[in-house]
Amino acid sequence: MNIKSNLKEYEVIIEEGFGFIHELIQKDNILLVIDKNVYEIYYDKLFKDIDEDKIYIVEAIEQNKTIETALKICERMTSIPAKRNSHLISMGGGIIQDLTGFAANILYRGVLWTFVPTTLLAACDSCIGGKTSLNYLQYKNLLGTFYPPDSIHICSEFFQTLTERDFQSGLGEVVKFNVMYGEEGLVKIESNIDRLLNREKPILDECIVSSLAFKKPFIEEDEFDKGIRIHLNFAHTFGHAFESMSQYVIPHGTAVAMGTIVANRISMQRGMLTNEMVVRMEAVLKKIIHVELNDIKFDIDKIINAIRNDKKQTSQNLTAILLDENMKLGIYKDIKKEEIKEAVEYLFQMLS
Repeated sequence: MNIKSNLKEYEVIIEEGFGFIHELIQKDNILLVIDKNVYEIYYDKLFKDIDEDKIYIVEAIEQNKTIETALKICERMTSIPAKRNSHLISMGGGIIQDLTGFAANILYRGVLWTFVPTTLLAACDSCIGGKTSLNYLQYKNLLGTFYPPDSIHICSEFFQTLTERDFQSGLGEVVKFNVMYGEEGLVKIESNIDRLLNREKPILDECIVSSLAFKKPFIEEDEFDKGIRIHLNFAHTFGHAFESMSQYVIPHGTAVAMGTIVANRISMQRGMLTNEMVVRMEAVLKKIIHVELNDIKFDIDKIINAIRNDKKQTSQNLTAILLDENMKLGIYKDIKKEEIKEAVEYLFQMLS
């Protein structure tokens, strides 16, 4: 799959095994930035023969998603004699992607960057689109750029070693994208959810490709997120609020799955989606949402507050992306607190 960007055209390659890693590490003038967990799990298989000078290990936690870490990556790359011809190769999930994309963008005004997503969440969604975000002071994702990789290599072998929590978080985005496809996508996900939960490579690869294919036209038309790309925010308005309310105990993709249920319930309350369609989607989503809600205090005012603070909100009115009766995405700028409260109460009751 080729993605067209105003900055460059880049390629997404679905790999059959780890052979491509050995090819990447043979390249000249490289620095490998690797998630600490990935490095430890795959050390013997992939990394033990690489010169330590070519490797920079990062613990992929929010506290490290900062400008300081990005600058350390830049500092390591300045030791490569090739300068602007140096090549940053990163392996990890969204935090590694944010750090290395930011560093690749600002160093020498842009260097060659290859990204290998090792989480399902990054592979099915964030790896394309070019967004990078860093935390600054007490603010999450305050700093950012748009800078896509030159190539993306997706190998679902990596997803076999993900924890259930992280794998199901990735499935939250996979299911969301299929729901956004409409009836055809819903039937596909209904038929294959058990195979996905079993981590079967063929269906994983197929669903990753279909998720990225759905996202592709939005990011090509609106790369810098000024217009139609906002439709991809479906379920995120509510999902981000759940992440924030739980102090990020609820992982991103799981929060998006929960947000999908809330969005669909609001659509149903408005007469845009039938009860039958909403129940079908919920049956799939419930299979991938496993969160302990006892330790999370439900507070509708905090949820509304979190929604108001979302950077996609442009006025005092609450805005969300919803599905209409034709399963098409639309922007609704008149979402009422009572609608959200009813949908969220239903969600928490359903998951209890």
